[in-house]
Amino acid sequence: MKSRLTRLFIYTILTITAIACVYPILWVIMASFNPGTSLFSATLIPDRLTTAHYFNLFVEREFGLWYRNTLNIAFWTMILAVALVIPTAYALSQFRFKGRRLSLMSMLVLQMFPSFMSMIAIYLLLLQLRLLDTHIGLILVYAGGAIPFGSWLVKGYFDGIPRSLAEAAKIDGASNATVFTKIMLPLSSPIITFVALSNFIAPWMDFILARLVLRSSGRKTLAIGLFEMVTGYAHTEFTMFAAGSVMVAIPITILFIFLQRYIVQGLTEGASKI
Repeated sequence: MKSRLTRLFIYTILTITAIACVYPILWVIMASFNPGTSLFSATLIPDRLTTAHYFNLFVEREFGLWYRNTLNIAFWTMILAVALVIPTAYALSQFRFKGRRLSLMSMLVLQMFPSFMSMIAIYLLLLQLRLLDTHIGLILVYAGGAIPFGSWLVKGYFDGIPRSLAEAAKIDGASNATVFTKIMLPLSSPIITFVALSNFIAPWMDFILARLVLRSSGRKTLAIGLFEMVTGYAHTEFTMFAAGSVMVAIPITILFIFLQRYIVQGLTEGASKI
């Protein structure tokens, strides 16, 4: 009886949690098909459904441009972050050099502070480098900010790979570069996938930093464009905003569905040695 009550309690909590998570998503999706501009509806499923809001996103708004800008920023941030994080983590994991412990502790301490504390410094730095209001400046900030946490996580994954593999390869004459490219990278696909996906999602969903750096209308991202769609007295297109939110969530959802196995494996195995 005790086991049944415990199981019933667990399933009840899981059911309530699932409803709390799914209902807002379903409500936003239904609101995107609701005629008019108001999110309010007497029923969850509107009496009359319309796809006009999705069509108007590309006709009345520059949604395609925002989408392209965001995709461009997210893709290059992902590439640059992986290129910076993986070699850094490999060096911290496999080599012993002066300043290694200080570097690790510095990156660990940096993670304790929220990123928005450095907003003024980032703004002034980009202004001095003439990278303000450019996608390149935003990409550099995103990729640089990924190094502390990503390096710690990937280092933990590299620490879990038996050193005998690298030592056997070196005995056979392999260089450090060969060990890295031929042994470590093929064995690290889960953690590389996690780093790549997390650094793709961060620019895709970010608003604060993008709002600080980007000013021109032709360089807006999805977050900025959708925000401006519903701010101010003259902007009340909430149903179109809901349609845009659904469009933003689609690629991230697809990536999670197909890569969730690598995400869980990379995160758990990378965290085990930290």
